[in-house]
Amino acid sequence: MILLLKRYFSALSVFVVMATLLTFSSCGDESFSTSPNDKLSFSKDTVTFDTVFTTIGSATTKLLVYNTNKQALKISDIRLGGGSASPFKINVDGSLRSDGHFSNIEILRHDSMYIFISVKVDPTLSNAPMFIEDSLTFSTNGNIQKVKLQAYGQDVIILRNRVITHDTTLTATKPYLVYGNLTVDSTKTLTLKPGTRLYFHNNANLIVYGNLKAEGTLDEPILLRGDRLDYVRFTYPVPYNYVAGQWGGVYLLARSGNHVLNHVTISSAYVGVYFVNTNRDGALPQLSITNCKLHNFIYYGLVAQNGDVSVINSEISNSGSYCAYLNGGKHTFIQSTLVNYYSGGWQPTSRDSNPAVMIMELNKVAPMQTIFKNCIISGNHTNEFSLASKFLNQYDGVFDHCYIRKSESSSLKQFTNIKWYAAKDTLFKSITYNPETKVYYNFMPDSVSPARGLADADVINEYHLERDLNGNLRDDKPDAGAYEWMPTKRF
Repeated sequence: MILLLKRYFSALSVFVVMATLLTFSSCGDESFSTSPNDKLSFSKDTVTFDTVFTTIGSATTKLLVYNTNKQALKISDIRLGGGSASPFKINVDGSLRSDGHFSNIEILRHDSMYIFISVKVDPTLSNAPMFIEDSLTFSTNGNIQKVKLQAYGQDVIILRNRVITHDTTLTATKPYLVYGNLTVDSTKTLTLKPGTRLYFHNNANLIVYGNLKAEGTLDEPILLRGDRLDYVRFTYPVPYNYVAGQWGGVYLLARSGNHVLNHVTISSAYVGVYFVNTNRDGALPQLSITNCKLHNFIYYGLVAQNGDVSVINSEISNSGSYCAYLNGGKHTFIQSTLVNYYSGGWQPTSRDSNPAVMIMELNKVAPMQTIFKNCIISGNHTNEFSLASKFLNQYDGVFDHCYIRKSESSSLKQFTNIKWYAAKDTLFKSITYNPETKVYYNFMPDSVSPARGLADADVINEYHLERDLNGNLRDDKPDAGAYEWMPTKRF
């Protein structure tokens, strides 16, 4: 037995030595092509960055360099056109050089290598975006090949844990980048002019103990979103703004505040608008949301507790939980779309079992009244609407000329002219996002949508809603929701 083991290990040792020698021999025998016909291939001919804020720098993207030839290649030279002065920086095969110049880089046959690229824009006095470009040049066997590098740089005003202690106005001159919290003191007013853009870093919030006046226009809407302007890669690249939870949200916490949001887009935070007053006695704070879009949140689109809120000609969509949670106060929804199709492998969380709209009157809150007219309430759950009250027949509510997704229709007297969900319904043009085709959610009614022609025209006249959220004219038989059906444009 011992003799057999000795013979076994002796044979194994010989095999290992021979395999090692063969490996070294194979590496040493790798020949490099000198033919000018053998060229490199690239994963893209132009590397483009979206807007990059000054002083911040971009996320890193990658370029793949391929050798599809039958022999190894030696790249004699890789260099940035701008050298050390270039705003772009490259990491070649794991190495960094300040001048962006690399020599004698080898790629085996049928192999590839990564080049990682980033860009940083120096501060500038210019308010307009700047176009930045450079190129990567590759020299191989006398061949010169180039890959373009492009980016847009934008100067930005940084607000780091800023507290507004006097009435303050922000304008559209330059974007604002918020780190930490942007806080408005009690009784003070923060005014956002048309076209104002607020980009929030991870976990940053807008917290208002005073008043918020954000009044944009159709042509110059106000934007509140996360500061990641690049892409996260799943099967296909997905813009970070399509991924919920990029920042905290808007918190309106004044006991007597008066807030106005008009033509404002809020997207991809943990919550959209958290409008909560802990005092249920006396005059309640006021919030007006008109011509707004609140979209894509980990938790809630709108929470209104012990406050009066009106939502007119607006969209509140796609949340991990409620799109709208209403609890205490008077809540009026006119010509609005409240829908929840939150899903997708790119999202950090899954949707819970709560409905898109929850009206809660079971706990101790300020007296409640709820009005929904010409609205759409829907989503991908069986029931997307819930009214919780001890005495449903006596609840102070009006629901009229609305489409509501609920498994059973309600016989309560508060519901009139309601179109209840049917399994055959095709409600919207698109209720998903397809990263491959880049077709995004579109909550305009489909041509066969049951929401078409459902709205009460008298309500539209009363609230002067001749145009929908996209600025399209409504016809004499208007559709329910924030959008009027329009034929798909074909080019």
